[in-house]
Amino acid sequence: MNKLNVLFLTLSSMENINERGIYTDLVRELASRGIYIHVVFPRERRLGLPTELEIIDNIKLLKVKTGNITETRFIEKGISTLTIENQYLKAVKKYFGNINFDLIIYSTPPITFERVIQYLKKKHQSKTYLILKDIFPQNAVDIDILKNNSFIWKYFRNKEKHLYEVSDMIGCMTKGNVQYILNHNPYIDRNKVEVFPNSIEPIDRNNISIINNEIKEKFQIPAHLTLFIYGGNLGKPQGIDFLIRVAENFYKIENSYLLIVGSGTEYETIKNYIDSRHPKNVNLIKSLPKKEYDQLLRSADVGLIFLDKRFTIPNFPSRLTSYFEYSLPVLAATDKHTDLKNILIESNSGFWCESGDLDSFIHLAKSLADNNVLRKQMGLKGRDYLEDNYDIRKTANIIMKHL
Repeated sequence: MNKLNVLFLTLSSMENINERGIYTDLVRELASRGIYIHVVFPRERRLGLPTELEIIDNIKLLKVKTGNITETRFIEKGISTLTIENQYLKAVKKYFGNINFDLIIYSTPPITFERVIQYLKKKHQSKTYLILKDIFPQNAVDIDILKNNSFIWKYFRNKEKHLYEVSDMIGCMTKGNVQYILNHNPYIDRNKVEVFPNSIEPIDRNNISIINNEIKEKFQIPAHLTLFIYGGNLGKPQGIDFLIRVAENFYKIENSYLLIVGSGTEYETIKNYIDSRHPKNVNLIKSLPKKEYDQLLRSADVGLIFLDKRFTIPNFPSRLTSYFEYSLPVLAATDKHTDLKNILIESNSGFWCESGDLDSFIHLAKSLADNNVLRKQMGLKGRDYLEDNYDIRKTANIIMKHL
C-alpha cells in the first residue's frame, strides 16, 4: 500500500490520543492500519495553551488555540464557532502545508468547516467524508435556541447545505439519520449517504466482569442499592427539566440510587436544585476522568439517556456505546423521532419512554430495579449488539473502502 495521508478535523479534544472515545478509537484504529493520520482539534482559550504540533508514531496531533466552544454561553460559543474555520485553515497551511491528503474526514459539530474543506479538496484533489453527528441549525430551532427563518438561521442553513454539497460521502449515525437528511435535503445524491455508527474499541468482557465497589464507597453510594447512572452532557438538548422531575420523584423507586455525572450549561441548574431540595438517594458529580467514570459504569446497574421531547431530528447519544460496553440495560427518555427506541427494542437491551412521561419512566425504572435477572439479560443483549454493530474495527472498514 502506498503511504496514505488522512486529515481529520474535529471539535473533540484529543489531548490524550490513548484515551478511549469514539474519535480517539477511530484515529488509533486507522493508524494501526498504516495510515498517516493528521488530527486537528481545538485548545479552548480557557486552557491558556498555545497552538502546537505533537507527533506520536504515524499520528500527528495539531492542537489549535481557539475561543471557548464548550461549557460557555451561546453567544460566545457562536462567535468561537464562526472564527474556528479561519483558525483551522491557517494552522493546517502552516503545519501541514507540504502534505497531500488522500482523504479529509470531519465531524459535526460544527457545520462551519465548509471553507476549509473546499480549499483543501481543491488543492489536493482529496476525497471528503463528513461524519454527521449533529444536524444544525434544526436542532437549535427544535429547542428554541434559534428562530426558524431568522437571519442567523438562514446563515447557518446555507452553511449546512454547502457542507453537504462539498462532501463526497456523508456518514450518518443511524438509518433514521440517513432518511432525515435525504428527506430534508432532496438535492443530495442518495448514493453518497450511508450509515457510519458511533463506535468504540470494546474492552474485553473478561476485563469488566470483576466489580470493585471501592468507587461506590468513594462517592458514598450504598452498595446494596440499584445504581442508575446518567453520564454525559448536561445542556438544553438533554431536557434538563424532565431530568430534575425524575430526581424529584426518584424516591418512588425503592432500593435505588440516581447518580448524575457530567457538565454543561445546565449543570448549575441541577446543582442548585439538589443543594436546595436534597432529593432522596440522588447525587450530582462534576465530570470525571474517563478512567474513573468507567469504574463507575462497571459498578452501575442501569444506564440512563435523556433528550428533550421537542426534537424533530433523530438524535443518537454516543453514551449508548459506553452503557452497552459495560453490559448495562438502558432506560431512555427521549423525543419520539429518535430511532434509539427502535434499537433498544430490536436488541432487547432496554426500555424507552417519551421524555416528560414521568409515570412511564417510574414504572420502567421500577421494573429494572426489582429484577436483577432482567437487568443482566438486557445488559448482555446490549453488549452483543455493541460487538455486532458498534465495533470500531467494522466502522473503520467503512472509511477504508473510500481510500
